[in-house]
Amino acid sequence: MAIMEHTVNIPAREAGSYKISIGTGILDSLWAKIEADFAGCNKFVVTDENLVSAGHLGRLLGRCEVPTYIISPAGEPSKSIDTLISIIETMEKAYLGRDTIVVGLGGGTVGDIAGFAASTFKRGVPVVHIPTTTVAQADSAIGGKTGVDSTMSKNAFGAFWHPAAVYIDVAALATLDERQYRAGLVESVKHAVIADSDYFAFIEENIEAILARDNAVLEKIADCNCRIKGGVVETDPNEQNMRRMLNYGHTIGHAVESASGYELLHGEAVAIGIIGAGLIEIEVGLAKDGRLDRIRQILEKLGVPLELPQDLTENKLIDLIKRDKKAVNRWPKFVLTSRIGQVYCPNDQWAVDVERPIVGKVLRKLL
Repeated sequence: MAIMEHTVNIPAREAGSYKISIGTGILDSLWAKIEADFAGCNKFVVTDENLVSAGHLGRLLGRCEVPTYIISPAGEPSKSIDTLISIIETMEKAYLGRDTIVVGLGGGTVGDIAGFAASTFKRGVPVVHIPTTTVAQADSAIGGKTGVDSTMSKNAFGAFWHPAAVYIDVAALATLDERQYRAGLVESVKHAVIADSDYFAFIEENIEAILARDNAVLEKIADCNCRIKGGVVETDPNEQNMRRMLNYGHTIGHAVESASGYELLHGEAVAIGIIGAGLIEIEVGLAKDGRLDRIRQILEKLGVPLELPQDLTENKLIDLIKRDKKAVNRWPKFVLTSRIGQVYCPNDQWAVDVERPIVGKVLRKLL
């Protein structure tokens, strides 16, 4: 079977680079490759109950007996310090040491927790990601961001810990429920908006095939996402400047996600955040309505929410934006675009100041 590969170069990392492999139906033969690529390492798998019930854990391991931690319940509610501690103590009980490699099989929550656990266990062991959701295959498995939530905000604890390898099987998306599938595609739309107008046009033209989960189209989507995100991460692995562009739609989006008590999925909240960013662009004179209309049409076809839930208030969201992990003096900068495929970058700054009254006005428009 054909496999596409990308190499992400991280000079500050000991190994110097890691590979992203993309294919269809590769999960069944993947464990043998991991054993060969990381011979001499003990393996520890982190996954969740959804991956067990979908059969993906069994497909990956076959008859192999490997120490495994199954996150329950699946999803954001388990993305906590308590889960992190439980994973690390499970590794200790299995007598694992610094010769261990952690394998994260699952979506964004699994990847974030598995990566954070790897970064802290015995002062750091490698992690391999096998993303099985649209959001993880597009975004969270690539780039080395790890973390868990506090009781007040998203990703309050975390570390940069780049993977040793990433393996993407687009066929794994076949078992993903429709809401998760569609919400995760928002990250793909984001990549197109910030970095590639041709990719944006491809999504526009192929949206029906994407929604039908056509594997050939999904491989193209994965390839574009990895090229875009991998290129940004190579340039700015620890988010000192350029990598901020990947937060497009996320400043408002993370606040919305937290304020909803995580009843909104990450991609759903980011979709609202992308509309919010587009409205800010109009307010500050960077765009006219037509550009946002094109973005809105794709998001509408994905069926994700584009307005704030009625029980969320402007004041609550402003308070959460003040707590954003990128905030300085209780207010973050915002990523904006000058056109589809190009981030607004005055004076080589990839995130810019936006006055609070403008953000408040936009939030009221989103209600």
